[in-house]
Order: sequence, then structure tokens, then C-alpha cells
Amino acid sequence: MRGANSAKWVAGAIVIALAATACGGSDDDSSSSGKGAGKAGGTFRLGITEPVAIDPYNSQESEGILVTDNLFTGLYEPTADGKVIPALATSKEVSADGKTWTFKIKPGTKFSNGEAVDAESFIRGWNRVAQKTAASDVAYHLAGIAGFDDVQAGKATTMSGLSAPDANTLQVKLSAPDFEFYVKTTHTVFSPVPKVAGDAKNKTYNEAPIGNGPFKMQGSWQHNKSITLVRNDSYGLTKAKLDEVKIEILNSNNGVTLEYQGFEAGTFDWARMPTPQLPAAKAKYDAQGEWIDENTNGMNYLLPITDNGPLKDKKAREAISYAIDRDAIIKGVFQGMQTKSTTILPPAFTSVYQKDLCQSCIKSDPAKAKQLAKEAGLTPGTTIELGYNTGAGHEEWIQAVKQQVEKVLGVKVKATGKPFAELLADQQKPGATGMYRFAWGADYPTPDNFLYPLLDTASINKDASGKVTGDNRGRYSNPAFDALLAKARATEAEAGRNDLYKQAEKLAMDDMALIPLWNRTQLRLANTKKFADIKMDFHEDPNLAEISLK
Repeated sequence: MRGANSAKWVAGAIVIALAATACGGSDDDSSSSGKGAGKAGGTFRLGITEPVAIDPYNSQESEGILVTDNLFTGLYEPTADGKVIPALATSKEVSADGKTWTFKIKPGTKFSNGEAVDAESFIRGWNRVAQKTAASDVAYHLAGIAGFDDVQAGKATTMSGLSAPDANTLQVKLSAPDFEFYVKTTHTVFSPVPKVAGDAKNKTYNEAPIGNGPFKMQGSWQHNKSITLVRNDSYGLTKAKLDEVKIEILNSNNGVTLEYQGFEAGTFDWARMPTPQLPAAKAKYDAQGEWIDENTNGMNYLLPITDNGPLKDKKAREAISYAIDRDAIIKGVFQGMQTKSTTILPPAFTSVYQKDLCQSCIKSDPAKAKQLAKEAGLTPGTTIELGYNTGAGHEEWIQAVKQQVEKVLGVKVKATGKPFAELLADQQKPGATGMYRFAWGADYPTPDNFLYPLLDTASINKDASGKVTGDNRGRYSNPAFDALLAKARATEAEAGRNDLYKQAEKLAMDDMALIPLWNRTQLRLANTKKFADIKMDFHEDPNLAEISLK
């Protein structure tokens, strides 16, 4: 998941619950319960920048996921600490070959319009995403389902791998083994939808999705102004306690500043902060119990375009990495509130973490940077584009990177800030070049969710014009890497999968497919004076469905 201000994160160490049930077995897990120890009622207020989408067919970054995740409930959900627990799934079975999954669905739950949530509503939602005309940036999450390629190509309208033996049974046949498939269903793209959803380009539904989650829309999305959610009293699981969530959509040029100002003024109950304000904010709010400081599973990178332009040669990408003094930026810009990254996968994935995998990330080496640049033909005076999103606190470190790279390599770095949606569009456009500010965190807790979306050839999804609609926006492609991931998915034992993930990560790191910068520490302000049970959820957002009044 791309983060507008940050990558998706998890409070504390991630616990990856990935055991698949053998054929004929079932879950004995129980759904989360007892949400919110405080009183019901109240309005929770926060600010975000304009989302890309709130309809699950294309909801993708932290802003949109905040809304979509509270409007819809799928088969499974991730807990804040990275466990995968049942939501609407009452059991799962997987065939011995890892290619057929059967889910039993909790009977009797409904969409907020009264329509039943059943197996067909899941099939409807997933087929809606897969249509080529949907042009979904997150459709690739369904790519393993049999028939996905035919739907994407316009040869079919439904995926052959989906069926409903009865109203509350969903069977999914995959085109290749995947013993982690059920984990992937925690993503909002796997949400069920009612019949009224229609085509993915149904503007009425796009702006006011009717879901089956703990909240429902009040009115429609007022673009660049606001979104209002109210409690869904017909929700089929544990009901939310908040009456209302008011989301103000802020100017993308200074969104984080406006969030912070809103919290200080008492108009927001949750906020991010501009980087220069972090020390003052910590000093003021930590003592009041309103400061949240968590190491997370998010990662920050520079995203190099690997198939075009000055960074096509991996030595050029290495030169950029060696030219950056990460320690100086962390000390000077972040006031020591971040930690240096030397991997593609985050330290929170303890079972696969390979510290110092990126040799050029450990310490800046100007001499080596210059030599590699020379070997790659990256000559002094060359212009390198550096794109980033505005209003999210990135300006200071972007300028630091620009100055360091220019000083060491003698190149010209053209740093261009744009609203987040425009930045994403630039990354996708035909002929993209240079590098971009990039952050990622797991949509679901498995290393596959870093390695496959960001680096697998299948995640490029380039159309005839050259536009990329997947999340492999660096256009990295290595058949050996792809084969390792496919083998990992087909490996039932977690230890065996993890070994393959490590091999794949090392291969991509040797190719400098991404340029790691720093691991993720997320910092937030929360109104704990008025509200109880506030914490960060798996998606970097406040856990709205669990918050209560004190």
C-alpha cells in the first residue's frame, strides 16, 4: 500500500499467523470481541488529504483505506499486531496442492441497505475489480484466481475460479498454488458488494459506497471537502461505539500542518505533524498521554525507474544510494526519530529480516558513489527527476537528499512536489524516469505483500501505451526473482517459504530494485482526554470501530 504520508504500519512486533488448514479442517479462531470498554456516542474528527478512491475496487493508499476499511468487512482482518483473524469467515479449507480454498461465510449479516451478504456478494465484488475497464491499481491482488487473466483481457466477464456451492460457501480455485491466499483476503479489494454497486465505474456508488462494515456513509464524498461516516447499527459483528466520524479533506500542499494545527485548536482528535514540529509536539503532548510513538512495518524508499532514463543501470542506482548520508538526515531532519534502513523488508518481519542486506545503505561513500556513477555513464550535469507528494512532511528530507546527491555526483536533481494523486499518476505514466519518494507497508502480514506488489513482473501491468497500473512502478523485472516468489507461494511450510523470501529479497537488493532509506517510526497525536481505546490499527489509521467515549 502506498502511503500518502506514511506506509501502513503495525504497533509493535508483527506476529505472522499464516498456518493453513489442511483439507477437511476448519478454523477454531474466534472473531474479535469486546471492542471499546468505554461509553457509546460521540463524534471523532480528523483530517486527511483527498483519497484516490473509497470504493473497494480501487481503494489503495492510507487515506482511502481509512474510509473503505470502515465501510466494508471481508472474510478475514488483520489485528494491530499483525495476526490474521476471521471476520465473516467461519472456517477455511485448503486442498493438498494449495490450489483450492473453501470458505464458510457467517450467515445472516447484511449490507447497510438490508441486502444479504453471501458468497455471491463476494464473487460479485471480486469480479467487479478484475474487469479491465475498471483499471484498478489493486486488481493484481486477485491475479492468482483462475480466470483472472481472461477477465483482464476482456475474454470473459467472470473469473472461472469463483463459485458458490451454496449461499454461505465460497470456493476459490487458483491458477497456481498459494498457501497464504486467505491472508490476502484481508485487503479491502476482497470486499463483498451489493447488487446496487454495478460496474466499477458507477459514479454514484464510487462516491457513496454501500457496505457491510461497522460504519456507513452519511451522504456522499464531498471531494476536497469532507466525508462523514455514521455508525452502522445493523452491522453483523461487534458494533462500533462512536456515533459519527467527521473527516475533513485538507489542502494537499500543507495537509500535515493543518492536521497539527487542528489538533492544537481542538478541532481534530487525531493528527500527524510536520517534521520540524516533532520535538515541540513530543515535549508538549507526551507528558499528557496524547503522543503515540510506534515502530512499524512500514518502509521508506526511493523508487528508481529501472527500465528507462538515467537510473536504468543498477550501478547508477547504487551510486545514488552511496551518495546519500542517511545518518545525517535522520539526525538533522528527523531529530533522531527514524532509523536507517538496510533492507527491502521491514525489521518487524523478524522471521525473514536480513540486516545490512543493502551494503550501500550502511554508510555514505562519496568515492564509491562517483566510481559507480562513472561506470554506469551517469555523468556530471545529468538531470535526474525526483518526485514527491506535498503536504505530508517530506519537503525537508527531499531537499537534503537532493543536496547530497548533487554535491557528491555533480548531477542536477530536479525535485518536484505534487499532490499525492498526481504523484501516483506520474509514477504510472509512459516514459516515466528518474526516482520518486515511495513508502510501503503490508496490506496483509506476509513478506509476499512487499515482494510481489513492488517487484514481481506481474505487478507492472503495463498497457499498450506504456502506462503502469500495478504497484511495480519502478518496472523491475527479473525472471529468477519471479520464480522464487512463485515457489514460495507453493510451499506449505512457513520455514520453507521464509527461506525463499530471503533469497528473493537478496536478489532484488543486489539489483538495487529499490533504494532503502529508513525504517518506519510512526508518530501521532490522539485525544485521549475525551476518547478511550484509541490506538493505531494495521493500516496506520485510528481504530475507529473500537474507539469509545470516556
